[in-house]
Amino acid sequence: MKKIIAINGSPRSNGNTAQLINEAALGAKIENAQVKVIDLYKLEKFTGCISCFGCKLPANLGKCVCKDGLTEVLEEIRTADGVIIGSPNYLGDLSAGFRALYERLIFQYISYKKENPNYSERKIPVLLIMTSNADEDFYDKIGYTAMLEKYKANFENFVGPVKVMTSGRTKQVNDYDRYNWTMFNPEEVLKRHETVWPMEKAKAYALGAKMVSGHWEE
Repeated sequence: MKKIIAINGSPRSNGNTAQLINEAALGAKIENAQVKVIDLYKLEKFTGCISCFGCKLPANLGKCVCKDGLTEVLEEIRTADGVIIGSPNYLGDLSAGFRALYERLIFQYISYKKENPNYSERKIPVLLIMTSNADEDFYDKIGYTAMLEKYKANFENFVGPVKVMTSGRTKQVNDYDRYNWTMFNPEEVLKRHETVWPMEKAKAYALGAKMVSGHWEE
């Protein structure tokens, strides 16, 4: 039985990102995978990489030695057969919680050795999900596409083959009138949520299933 780790990098435990993560996790479960879902913002206190270089010493090559709320998560990923991870877009990048895990996950594998630049012992598939209120048609112009490509490149180099799923123009709140946000048309947002959001969830579900069933790189 394959083991899949699904990680919600949003502070909202039932927000847009969490919903897509859970759908992908469900798709993996349907394919008989053992799935563990983790909410980063419910963990004990953690930080990003503290640059201690403990993961470069002979006793701990490729293993982060910092002990905090991410320690168990990093170990779960180390023994997993696939990783589903997602975050909302905050100020043009992914969340602080996601970034902390990303730093700790990737940096531990960097060897700084020409003959063997990667301490990771095996490659596993990665599904990277990003949600945003921005229209996906503008991702290239506002830099979101380039940002995601950088994450994808590092995940592929140090973790495994990546598929990126994005979902734009998401519904952020139930009552837009409460905030008087004049940049949005509440009726259009809610209509899109009713018609498009179910398809987004179905896409995440299918990707989760594909991670387990095979042919991930096709």
